[in-house]
Amino acid sequence: MTRPIALLLAALAIAIPLSLLAGQVWLNPFAPQAPNAITILAELRAPRAALALVIGAGLGGAGAAMQGYLRNPLADPGLFGVAPTAAFGAVLSLALGLGVLLPVAALLGAALAMAALALIAGNASGPNSTTLFALAGLMLASLSGALTSLVISLAPNPFALSEIVTWLMGSLESRSWHDVALAAPPTALGLTLLARAAPALDALTLGEETARSLGVDPVRLLSLMVLGTGLVVGAGVAAAGIIGFVGLVVPHLLRPCTDQRPSSLILPSALGGALLLLLADCLCRLLPLAGGELRIGIALSLIGAPFFLALLLQLRSELA
Repeated sequence: MTRPIALLLAALAIAIPLSLLAGQVWLNPFAPQAPNAITILAELRAPRAALALVIGAGLGGAGAAMQGYLRNPLADPGLFGVAPTAAFGAVLSLALGLGVLLPVAALLGAALAMAALALIAGNASGPNSTTLFALAGLMLASLSGALTSLVISLAPNPFALSEIVTWLMGSLESRSWHDVALAAPPTALGLTLLARAAPALDALTLGEETARSLGVDPVRLLSLMVLGTGLVVGAGVAAAGIIGFVGLVVPHLLRPCTDQRPSSLILPSALGGALLLLLADCLCRLLPLAGGELRIGIALSLIGAPFFLALLLQLRSELA
C-alpha cells in the first residue's frame, strides 16, 4: 500500500465518524443520547455520509481518468457533457410533475449523452481523436444547458421552478439508503471500467502513435472512458444533483504525491474525492444559515472556482 493511499484511508477513518456526529444536533458518544439519536444517526446521517463517499469517489476517480485521457490537468468529468444532459433529464421530470421518476430520468439523460458521444466520436482515431471527443462533450454540455434553461423558463408553476432550482444546486440533504442503493452500483461499475482503462491511459502519456504501437485500441479505450465516466457522473447527478470541481481539484492535488501515471492516480483520487465530499458535507451542515443549510454544490463551486483560477494563472505564467 502506497503512502498516499494509507494517509487517505487514515483521514477517512477519522472523517467518517465525525460526519456521523456533526450537525445542527451534535451527537456525543460519551454522553447519554436523546431518544431520537439512533434515528438521526441511522436514517439521516449514515446514508448521507455513505452517499458522499460513493459520489465523491466516483467523481475523483473519473477526474483522474479524464485528465489522463485528455492529457490535460485542467480536464474535468463535466467536459463529457454527461452531467448537463443527466441534469436536463432530471429537470424535465420535475417540470412535468414526475419528480418520483427523477433518478430514472437523470440516468436516461446520462445514457443519451453516452450514446451521442459514441455516435459522434466512437470510431475516431488518429491524433485528433481526443480533440473531437472533447469538442463533442462541449457541444452536448452547451445544448443540454440551453434545453435546461428552456425548461426552467417554461416551468408550469412556482413550486416546480423552486424544486428545479434547488435540485440544480446539488445537495445531500434528506437523502436515504434508497439513494445510496441507486448510486452505488453504477458508480462501482463505472470505476471498474475506468480502472480497466488505466494501462492504456499510461501508454497514452507517450503519445497516441506510441500507444497504438503498444497495442492500445483507441476505440476500446474511448468506449471504456465514455461508459465509465457516464455511469459515475450519471449516478451522482441522479442521486444528488450537479456537484462540480471534485474531479478537477482532487487529482491535481494528489498528482505530485504519485509517480504521475494515470493508473497510479485513479485510486488515490477516488479516496480523495470521497474525503473531500464528506468534509464539504460536514461543513455545509455546520454553517448556520437562515434559510437552511448551504448546498454542497454551491460550497464546492466557491472552493473550486478560485482553485481553477489559480491553475489558469499558473499555466499562463508557464507559457509566458
